[in-house]
Amino acid sequence: MSTSTRLVEGVKIPKFVRVKQYFPHNEMNREQIIACIAENFARPEIRATIQPGMSICITAGSRGVANIETVTRAIVDNVKALGAYPFIIPAMGSHGGATAEGQRAILTSYNITEETMGCPIRATMETVKIGFAEEIGEEVQIDRYAKEADGIIVVNRIKAHTGFKGHLESGLMKMMTIGLGKQAGAYVAHKAGDDNMPPRLDAIGREIIRKANILFGVGLMENAHEGTFKIPFLLPDEIPEQEPALLNEAKDAMAKIFLDACDVIILEQIGKNFSGGGMDPNVVGRSRLPIGIKSERMGIFGLSEESHGNATGMGRADVATMRFFKTMTFDGTYPNAITDHDSSVYKVPLIMDNDKECLQCSMAICLNMDAEKPRIIILKNSLDVETMLISEALIPEAKTRKELTILDEEPFELEFDSEGNFLTKY
Repeated sequence: MSTSTRLVEGVKIPKFVRVKQYFPHNEMNREQIIACIAENFARPEIRATIQPGMSICITAGSRGVANIETVTRAIVDNVKALGAYPFIIPAMGSHGGATAEGQRAILTSYNITEETMGCPIRATMETVKIGFAEEIGEEVQIDRYAKEADGIIVVNRIKAHTGFKGHLESGLMKMMTIGLGKQAGAYVAHKAGDDNMPPRLDAIGREIIRKANILFGVGLMENAHEGTFKIPFLLPDEIPEQEPALLNEAKDAMAKIFLDACDVIILEQIGKNFSGGGMDPNVVGRSRLPIGIKSERMGIFGLSEESHGNATGMGRADVATMRFFKTMTFDGTYPNAITDHDSSVYKVPLIMDNDKECLQCSMAICLNMDAEKPRIIILKNSLDVETMLISEALIPEAKTRKELTILDEEPFELEFDSEGNFLTKY
């Protein structure tokens, strides 16, 4: 028995109940998504941007975007139908270990391959300087293959960012600046820190629109059920003007936790497929910004396979497991830290032997928790929060929230196997 095990084994874990949170269902199905994209390509102003014989670059990012395989293939098919020649590039800054092979592997994990898409995938980390953003005094660069194309279609999810707030956060302007910019461009964008990101995205993005052959942007907007509910097509000059309103609409639709605070919040997994920050602080808090639920401590049990060893966000947590630590890789994680000019969310938490000890340690290091009535929330991840586990002490508050339903008549003990692995399903 390790010293850490001995110190936390006596921490009493409370009983829990399953809780369901209610969010509107307005997502499109696969057929509706394909039809929506075809309808937009049929618009005269969109159709006119593509001529037969043109080579068309289509961006594909590294986030776990809903329906990204369907969306990307539909765009490819519509470009082909207009007589042009599409190809896809990984547009993901420093992700994938800041290597072309790593970024191609991320696309493969989303089933975006040359075979499934029916067009080439061209991956490189090489960029070409195309202009200068006077407002911030920086050179602007984009992916070499994108620069060589006759036209670029920018595709990205529009949503709240995990590290900064402003009129521009995650979206088409960010995809042009950081996605098309690859690691080198992302490094430049981040060099003034998160608080200065919105104006830098604006300045660099507008210069890319002026100097690169951006045909149009395809915004993807998701509801709280991880479903696509809107797909706006924006012409180049419309992107910086209309994206802020779309961002506000996306924020209104995103998931949240309908409780004010807790002592400990546990995530079964973090990962890049759930959020660019591994976990979304807009939902789970643990941020320098006043966002998400308030908690004193956080524990994480595991890292998603789709994250390819990238443990970005682990620094928001206080405790993690040995399983998590063995899954993460420094080569997969640290390129993000260097590119972000930041180390805070990349620091390794306390590492405990297993899930049970991770929970017990998270409780043990609380300063203000009532040991007899600990308030604990357990989530699958920061993206899937429709169902969750809450400890007994949170039941009275949950009963006052119209958006919550308690699914169990009586609280129950959490289940762990003999190795301390978490087994309870919800």
